[in-house]
Amino acid sequence: MTTKASLFAAGGFMGALMGDHDWATTSLGSPQHWPQSLVTLMRVMLNSRQPMFIAWGPDRTLVYNDSYAPMLGARHPAALGRPFFETWPEVRDEVGALMDRVFAGEPVHMDDLQLTLHRNGYPEEAHFSFSYTPVPGDDGRTVGLFCACTETTRQVLTERQAASERQRQQALLQQMPGFVAVLGGRKHVFEYVNDAYIAVAGQRDYIGRPVRDVFPELRDQGFFELLDRVYATGEAFAARTVPIRFTDGDDRYLDFLYQPIRDEAGAVTGIFVGGYEVTEQVRSRAALAESESRYRTLFETIDVGFCIIAMKFDETNRAIDYRITEANPAFERQTGANVTGRWVSEFAPNLEPQWLETYGRVALTGQPAHLENWAEVFGRWFDVRALRVGDPAAHRVAIFFTDISERKRMEEALRVLNATLEQQVSERTAERDLLATIVERTDAMVMAADLDYDILAINKANADEFERIYGVRPKVGDNMLGLLADQPEHQAQVRAGWGRGLAGEEVTIIEDYGDPARVRPYYEISFRTLRNERGERIGCYQFVTDVTERLRDQAELAQAQEALRQSQKLEAVGQLTGGVAHDFNNLLTIIRSSVDFLRRPDLAEERKGRYLDAVSDTVERAAKLTGQLLAFARRQALKPEVFDVGQRVSGIADMLDTVTGARVRVLAEVPDEPCFIRADLSQFETALVNMAVNARDAMDGEGTLTLRLVRGAALPAIRGHAGSDQAFAAVSLIDTGAGIPPERLGRIFEPFFTTKEVGKGTGLGLSQVFGFAKQSGGDVDVRSTVGEGATFTLYLPEVTPEELPASASRPDHGMAPLGAGQCVLVVEDNVGVGQFATQILEDLGYSPTWAANAEEALDRLGRTGNGFDLVFSDVVMPGMGGMALAKELQRRLPGLPVVLASGYSHVLAQEGTHGFELLHKPYSAEQLGRILHQVLGLQSGHRSV
Repeated sequence: MTTKASLFAAGGFMGALMGDHDWATTSLGSPQHWPQSLVTLMRVMLNSRQPMFIAWGPDRTLVYNDSYAPMLGARHPAALGRPFFETWPEVRDEVGALMDRVFAGEPVHMDDLQLTLHRNGYPEEAHFSFSYTPVPGDDGRTVGLFCACTETTRQVLTERQAASERQRQQALLQQMPGFVAVLGGRKHVFEYVNDAYIAVAGQRDYIGRPVRDVFPELRDQGFFELLDRVYATGEAFAARTVPIRFTDGDDRYLDFLYQPIRDEAGAVTGIFVGGYEVTEQVRSRAALAESESRYRTLFETIDVGFCIIAMKFDETNRAIDYRITEANPAFERQTGANVTGRWVSEFAPNLEPQWLETYGRVALTGQPAHLENWAEVFGRWFDVRALRVGDPAAHRVAIFFTDISERKRMEEALRVLNATLEQQVSERTAERDLLATIVERTDAMVMAADLDYDILAINKANADEFERIYGVRPKVGDNMLGLLADQPEHQAQVRAGWGRGLAGEEVTIIEDYGDPARVRPYYEISFRTLRNERGERIGCYQFVTDVTERLRDQAELAQAQEALRQSQKLEAVGQLTGGVAHDFNNLLTIIRSSVDFLRRPDLAEERKGRYLDAVSDTVERAAKLTGQLLAFARRQALKPEVFDVGQRVSGIADMLDTVTGARVRVLAEVPDEPCFIRADLSQFETALVNMAVNARDAMDGEGTLTLRLVRGAALPAIRGHAGSDQAFAAVSLIDTGAGIPPERLGRIFEPFFTTKEVGKGTGLGLSQVFGFAKQSGGDVDVRSTVGEGATFTLYLPEVTPEELPASASRPDHGMAPLGAGQCVLVVEDNVGVGQFATQILEDLGYSPTWAANAEEALDRLGRTGNGFDLVFSDVVMPGMGGMALAKELQRRLPGLPVVLASGYSHVLAQEGTHGFELLHKPYSAEQLGRILHQVLGLQSGHRSV
């Protein structure tokens, strides 16, 4: 038994405090009844100098040692024996979740947890490093938490202050106008660079790298040696206008200082680098010298006359003479006189007074002057600019002048020409006014607007019509959208139409506009871009015609033509129905006659076999006939497979002689390389035969039919549909017939559309080709010139050889393999077909069970499959169909195989089989046996239980 004296004896102040504490008033109870784990941890805690505490029991009762007490501040010693969050309510959000993890058995450790504590009566930031250890009870569940912690607040705040000081120093260095870097150690490793340094030396990987690695291009330029000397001697080095060449190859110039950095002992530990780039100053000085040289060269070579004169005034400040102190060679060329150093009164005593007055005013006032004047003494016109230079008291004026005598002559000629042009402009203005009158009086509606929908021009017809359909009359300067502000639906329509024109689109549209409560006619509207004299787009204009009556007439004509087409279709359907009925009656005659003979008991075995073969062959022919009808209607469920289209084209070409006749020559052009597509092989061959028959009829039974295969063709844009750059196999049938008129090309693939005589065709052949191409992910195109034949091209997507199935062999047409008692669930709503299928499966060695619908089948299968090895289901059934059943079974029992059977299903025709095996009705026992054997063989070892 644990006594207070033994437990708290070595616990210091907290031990003594705990020894005097009335533990019976806490959830821990008397120490004599404490569990051994709590006693052990209590002794560890009280004998440790590291801050520790224990939180025990559901209310997390708090006990702690002497080192932890200062962390409590004013809450010590009242916190002893109290619930943890009663003592520390402000940390519940941060610590509560951590303690929950510990009491769930997970230890927690954190190197730095920041908390805001109120332990001294005010909020203060505190940081702790601690570990929470779960303490298990006798039953293994966590009953307590043991924490060893260290308060790191002072350390964190000290580091934060140091970091702030470093940032402040770096900010000061960053703000310095010159470049700054700090290098450390004998290898001069970069410790800091400011943005100005990077701007000078370029963006590089600086920090932590020696200067020789960062600037390999500075080798042999002396900078590394200077750094070594400063570090070794401790003496600073400064230099001005030092050339340096970086990797860009341009010479730059620097003023810089290398200042040694010392530690407390005075030893050099690094170098401070500072300075300025003075490249521009160096270049400016060089440019100034070069400019002075150029000025002298320019002064000597320019064509503009230049001179500097010194003015002479009388006592009333009236200009009476000037002396030319300096003149360039052009002066002599322009004036024909060499007068440098002479007074103007000497070489031009009769110079017009205005020259002296102008130059004198410039010299006295400093205001520049610009004038064009005739100088009689030189016999020329001059353009002159004069400005004062130098000391105003010296009365010096710089003069630039150009001989403009030729320009003056041309201006006079231009004046005469302008007088002639004014007459021409007047005549053209009259023409423009006439055109404006025509636009204003025409019935066509015309309006122009700028890019903000403001009306620039509008004729009367347009204004009248706008008012008629919207109830508001527009005028030049109005904003179209503003006029319709209270008619938002019409405003949006106007914005959409005009927006296309104002965006630069030149387009013609036909659309109805206006308020239906008033009138809403149809208009043909043409938008054209409006540009200014510089070719810039500034708006657009429209020509509008009311086409309501024209569209009504066209609609009536289209209705009449559609009625005619419908009657033609009905006639074709009647012909097709009669032909189909005739063919089926023939087939039924064979079957009925054979069955009648088979009922005779005295029929010989040889004749019985003959009649059975006749029935079987007739069923195959009937199935083929229904398949062709479905293909014509594009309702056939395709069975795509990968095959070499070149081989099939060659094979079809060899057999087309029997279709086209002896007078049609059939050629095949197939590349040597294989070309693979994925499509229904039977439908592909049927499509080629249909196009061949069409070509034969177009050639009237005589000509040349070429079958051509092109690999890797791009799909062009056909009938308004976008093309594709992916690889397509292009199979073309090219005939030498009469060709197809352009007006018939757009309808050539319509069902029941035919140009043949009555009784010569139903118009379904090319429709089958179109439907097959679309269902196979491709398209069909026709190109024709009347008198030169036609080319029909079937485009089907190519596939790579890797997409070939693992086994492409044809199914064995021998006897069907027998089953071995596998359980098959037959789902068929037709009683006769269901019973017959069940009987066939029994004869084939299977154990069948029949369900009359999908719902019954799901009940029989349950959640585990109830021992069934396969489901054989019809597709078209009342309620849930076979495809929906297969998908549901795929979800519930993914290991249970499903085989579907159908004579026709629009679901299969539109969506495909979704990966399920499909058996076409009518089917034979051999076909059923083979597909079941194949599916069960693939699923062997995966039977659903």
